[in-house]
Amino acid sequence: MNDNPDFSALRRRLLLALGALPAAGRAAPAATSRQPVVVLTSYNDEVFSRFEAAFEKAWPQYRLQLVWRMPHDALPTLRQPRQSGIDVYWSASPRNFASLAAEGAWQALAIDRDGLPGHVGRARLADAEGYYAATEMAGYGFIVNPAELSRLGLAVPQDWSELAAPAWSGRIALPDPGRVGFAPVMVDIVLQAYGWERGWAVWSAIAGNAGSVMEAGSTFVTDEVASGRCPLGLSIDFFSAAAIANGAPLRFAYPAHSGINPAHIAICRDAPNPDGARAFADFVLSAAGQRLITHRDIRKLPVRPAVYRELPADYFDPFRAAEQGVFDYDGDATRDRLGLVAALFAQTLTREHGELAGLWRRVHRAEAAGRDVGAVRRQLEAPPLSAAEAADPALLAPFRDRREAATAPAANALEAQWQQASRARRGDIARRLDRMGA
Repeated sequence: MNDNPDFSALRRRLLLALGALPAAGRAAPAATSRQPVVVLTSYNDEVFSRFEAAFEKAWPQYRLQLVWRMPHDALPTLRQPRQSGIDVYWSASPRNFASLAAEGAWQALAIDRDGLPGHVGRARLADAEGYYAATEMAGYGFIVNPAELSRLGLAVPQDWSELAAPAWSGRIALPDPGRVGFAPVMVDIVLQAYGWERGWAVWSAIAGNAGSVMEAGSTFVTDEVASGRCPLGLSIDFFSAAAIANGAPLRFAYPAHSGINPAHIAICRDAPNPDGARAFADFVLSAAGQRLITHRDIRKLPVRPAVYRELPADYFDPFRAAEQGVFDYDGDATRDRLGLVAALFAQTLTREHGELAGLWRRVHRAEAAGRDVGAVRRQLEAPPLSAAEAADPALLAPFRDRREAATAPAANALEAQWQQASRARRGDIARRLDRMGA
């Protein structure tokens, strides 16, 4: 938070966040004629207040107003008449930016992009039409507790498939993609890297090895690993960054196949203050704004490569990693299936997770005893749908926006079918193992 917070300003900001004041309804203090720039964001005050202070120093003719919304609440706000008086949308929700761009919600960003690449690996850092741009990145991988791994005789994995090994049974903290916002992309990274069939096989085994399934609260994965309850957790780098910076005995490891979850910035079509909005977007993407992103209490990945030359040698550089193929995930290619993938994963791998984990333990024991349980393993590894079925537009449609009342009943009905089919398959596998004495 700001070092010298003005209580009344913080109170007005809180009221805005709670919807008690209209988005553009906060009047300027009588002693100033500074123009408001209304920013809709999901960033917490630790991030926003730092940008607020630095921006208003660089652009004293403007003052920032915060409207805080999580991504699922931002869409209805920006779909209100005149977009609720919002000037700038700044958040980590690629699907929101793409959906709103298709609806004509943005005006051209039209800022200087000198020194800002269009891609990192296969991940796009700017909208091809010029309506929005990435402002920072977060990379996917593994939060690990080195001391606990050493005690268990486990090495830091180099890629996702290593986590399918029996040695990891009960030792992985897994976020549930049906409930944790960043997790659907994490699932899709593996599916894209290994292909649909093998990707689901890897995920089934990883889910079977999970000791904890985290249903909410992204920091819970970090807490689970820091406590030693699980020596490894699947997450995004910045969730562990603050803990590591403040002395937590953790490390973040990027696998050979990773991807990014970018935050973007866009200027609303109906922005009351487009010049101020453009000034703010320009500042966030400037060298000064990008350096703020690396503050120890924020510690995210800038999108301006030159900034990394000023950072400590151990600060992860995604542009350098991309040269080795680490960021080969193309989020644009499979974005439409993320909702479907999350629902499938939740209903087949994390709901009634104890049964799945028990079956995998039985398979591991049988294989360790030299038993041939290949047919059972293949049944456990099989994807719930074929790749062709998962690409069917009619099947994808209900899951693009689960919060739309018109699509929720269809999505709910499909999920119920998948859950029932998964339960039946697990029952069949258990009976087969019983007959085999495994």
